[in-house]
Amino acid sequence: MTVQGWMLILVFTLILVALAKPVGLWLFAIYEGRRTPLHTVLGPVERGFYKLAGVDPNAEQSWRRYALHMLAFQLVTLLFTYLVLRFQDVLPMNPRGLAGLSPDGAMNVAISFTTNTNWQWYAGEGALSNLSQMLGLTIHNFLSAATGIAIAFALFRGFARKQASGIGNFWADMTRVTLYVLLPICVVYAIYLIASGVPQTFGTIVDATTLEGAKQSIVLGPVASQEAIKMLGTNGGGFFNANSAHPFENPSALTNFIQMLSIFVLGVGLTYTFGKAVGNTRQGWAILAAMLTLFLIGAGVTYWQEAAGNPVLHHLGLPGGNMEGKETRFGIAASALFATVTTAASCGAVNAMHDSFTAIGGLVPLFNMQLGEVVVGGVGAGIYGFLLFAILAVFVAGLMVGRTPEYVGKKIESREVKFAVLAIAVLPLMILGGTALASVLPAGLAGPLNKGPHGFSEILYAFTSAAANNGSAFAGITSGTPFYNGLLGVAMWVGRFFIIVPVLAIAGSLAAKKVHPESAGSFPTTGLLWIGLLVGIILVLGGLTFLPSLALGPIADHLAMIHGQLF
Repeated sequence: MTVQGWMLILVFTLILVALAKPVGLWLFAIYEGRRTPLHTVLGPVERGFYKLAGVDPNAEQSWRRYALHMLAFQLVTLLFTYLVLRFQDVLPMNPRGLAGLSPDGAMNVAISFTTNTNWQWYAGEGALSNLSQMLGLTIHNFLSAATGIAIAFALFRGFARKQASGIGNFWADMTRVTLYVLLPICVVYAIYLIASGVPQTFGTIVDATTLEGAKQSIVLGPVASQEAIKMLGTNGGGFFNANSAHPFENPSALTNFIQMLSIFVLGVGLTYTFGKAVGNTRQGWAILAAMLTLFLIGAGVTYWQEAAGNPVLHHLGLPGGNMEGKETRFGIAASALFATVTTAASCGAVNAMHDSFTAIGGLVPLFNMQLGEVVVGGVGAGIYGFLLFAILAVFVAGLMVGRTPEYVGKKIESREVKFAVLAIAVLPLMILGGTALASVLPAGLAGPLNKGPHGFSEILYAFTSAAANNGSAFAGITSGTPFYNGLLGVAMWVGRFFIIVPVLAIAGSLAAKKVHPESAGSFPTTGLLWIGLLVGIILVLGGLTFLPSLALGPIADHLAMIHGQLF
């Protein structure tokens, strides 16, 4: 470990905190539907979309109607992407003549990008045409991210409104988030990436001569445009198989730092937006403090373990940290930080191979996802997932101290608690159920390339990443089979929409309630005690649920490593 490594983590965190308010204020303006400077240019485009679709953006929707429209939209776009991938061999912009994907492969990819998971069982540069990358996948990078923020806005309205029957309009939320948040930032971001050396071209292959005189074919394509929304929208699907470890996706230490910031920036901003929406910005700062506490613990542990290295190699006379699977242009600190960021958010982009991390270094990214990816989390998904834990925390606090379970002026009753528990229970069901099946069935056991606890960790990581809509992987697993494509596809779909629907139900229930001003009987939800309770509830639930599986995987792997055994 070095001072520079710790300074990198500290500076990164301080910049995030500084960005929380300005980003949150912009998102709050979009949440309220207020006019912004971009409306001069994009306002006619927005109104044109509404006119073409026959949508009244001012028409309020109940939570059921909001959910129905959201699900119908996801199904239509999923089918569209499935057809693009299946028939890419007969569609244009396929100069390399790539074949269409198999039915199970195409369905897995379509579900993956629809759910903001972006799990990739294939090598992007070797399996997908430019049209499939741009039309089939990048469009979902925008729409899935916008869906997450739209759901967050709906839940914010549930807390903020008084005796209301509606929680907003799905089509208006989606359109405004895409036009006034994601699109303009990504245009600027993509230009920066192009200037930094990321390709943006319809050219496909460039032949180069190596120093040894051999021929090397280098794949090119429209990378920068996909890279920008991949990071900002916490999508994570790479144009190249090596993802953000590839120099054409992540050329330098500076682009690496900017990419990490872009993964977190909207999630951090939404905490401030929530505070503004409920009329108390201290609520948003309290949530951000709890998120960053968990994040710093994870980043610190990962960096410590990766810098400590492998004792087996040390015994063989190879001192130093663990550089296996890492890019020398980033080093250990930036790789450990990136791994923590990408799994604390539902991004899944990687600049190092998590399968090559030390056992505990790999445990932290795994545990980040098992917590529901609420440690900042995905755009929208992080804040609404965190608020589910806040509902449970205030209910538990009320039971312990005999105070009224209220949160930001709304009474938390059995209906909200039941929906919150239902949503939180989805991840354990999908992660542990899928891992159990894959660990005993021959088709599942054929996937991991390692034996022993590390092989088990590869299976556990795959289902954790799928159900948590992350998309990163312990790359030692062969998942592009009908068994894994099918089972992981189910985990991705359930992990996304079986959480969103209960969240919308909570939003509708809360919106219909009166607002109760804070009183002496209310539990305080802005101080250090509240922050500690939030962190404790998240860690206890995660620990109790997943500790046995972690003990069979990375913990057993670590104990074997310190006793000189590798798998």
